[in-house]
Amino acid sequence: MEEQKKKKILIVGNSAKEYALAKKFLTYDNIEKIYAAPGNAAMKDFAEVVDIREDNIAQLLEFAVENAIDLTVATSELAIKADIASIFQANGQMIFAPTASSAGMTISKSAGKKFLYKLHIPTPRFGIFDKSQLALDYIKNANMPVVIRTDESSIKADRQVCTTVPNARIFTEDLFLSGENKVLFEDYVYGHEFIYYVITDGYHVIPLTSCANYKFMLDGNGGILTPGMGAFCPDYKLSETVQQKLLNNVVTPVINSLQKRGTPYLGILGVEGVLTDDDKFTVLELKSFLSDHDAQAVLNLINENLYTLFEACAVGSFADDYETLDIADLASVSCVLSSGKLSGSVIEGIDLAEDDVDINHFNTVKNEYFEYITSGGRAVVLTKTSSTLSRARELLYENVNVIKFSGMKYRSDICSLVD
Repeated sequence: MEEQKKKKILIVGNSAKEYALAKKFLTYDNIEKIYAAPGNAAMKDFAEVVDIREDNIAQLLEFAVENAIDLTVATSELAIKADIASIFQANGQMIFAPTASSAGMTISKSAGKKFLYKLHIPTPRFGIFDKSQLALDYIKNANMPVVIRTDESSIKADRQVCTTVPNARIFTEDLFLSGENKVLFEDYVYGHEFIYYVITDGYHVIPLTSCANYKFMLDGNGGILTPGMGAFCPDYKLSETVQQKLLNNVVTPVINSLQKRGTPYLGILGVEGVLTDDDKFTVLELKSFLSDHDAQAVLNLINENLYTLFEACAVGSFADDYETLDIADLASVSCVLSSGKLSGSVIEGIDLAEDDVDINHFNTVKNEYFEYITSGGRAVVLTKTSSTLSRARELLYENVNVIKFSGMKYRSDICSLVD
């Protein structure tokens, strides 16, 4: 019997979700090599990092062809926005990623809001402004607290929950002064925040799992609003009834609408929302892949070979090959460690963490002594998977406590009993 050829994979992106994805691929016997473009310093330990910007599609295509890449996985919003999927498909390269036209509602938050509104999917009251004065006029009568954010995700402070009109005015003026062309306002919704993930080839949809979503910097939802400070999955607070409603009343209308437009969505789709009452929810936004802070937690539950799964979506055999997915009956808890505005601090204790605790890097770098140091903002995310959420949480925080660096901040209430 002829031995099956091992595969080469190119991952496009440079943050914690790409780190987690690359490590997951390396657990399979059919994978020969992982390339990451542009990758990050920590990924050099197990993958070949390629110095190509994630939105330089021409160079990425040239690299994929010259290196006989079997599958490209683009998780970067910059790459998706630059339409890497369409360009790779047109040149015969197998890719797992949505096209720019199908993912527009995940990249542009204002486009996403309009899309949800058009489909009659419940979402908080919102306003979109491209002129500073109109935005400031809106604030005068806005319900407080109000969430203010940029139209596209950014490594800068791109969102804030403002509780007073003066604070809202200052943050809005700062956004426009910093060069933002469009600013989004929405009513803040109290409740339990979650993300519900599915995988699709644009026609057939299978749920992955749900995650409880912790976005504020401090315990009890205090401090600044971030892209994510931790998660646990599966989210026991989302009943089967709620998950079925999310599938039937949110995901299916979204996928069907894009299909009818002639822009089917291929990839992982996330629905970020708030559980407001028993079996009631509102949708905040749609995500184009797993989030940085929960990617490892989700991937640890997927027993399928991701290469085979992503390939089936890319070549059109997904519906024939998969009716359900093998999702482990386990639980994962993740916690992000942030350095705030401080950078240049050595991250101590990584070598002391247990081998079965996953440590994924955001944008850390190495110094001349080959030690990881912080670069400001979120530094690493720790994930522990176990038989129960309580056990995973206990083991996770035992390992969080061995990590040390200047200015370290993290939430100690992720998956707590009082949550």
